[in-house]
Amino acid sequence: MADICRPEKNQWPELVGIKATIAEYIIKKDNPNVENVIVLLAGTGTTKDFRSDRVWLFTNIDGRVVEMPTVG
Repeated sequence: MADICRPEKNQWPELVGIKATIAEYIIKKDNPNVENVIVLLAGTGTTKDFRSDRVWLFTNIDGRVVEMPTVG
């Protein structure tokens, strides 16, 4: 049974260093409101608008997360 009072997770420092495909799965499991996990190479520009259903995953050339993923 889910804890209804628990706020959704919005930051994942523990995902730095793991593969983006695994990170995407964990993010969507931890926060069902996140519909869009967008994987980008570190240094790629993004829009500056805030969206509670989106997480940018910045990776290195090997597909490993290099920045802490956050909702936005």
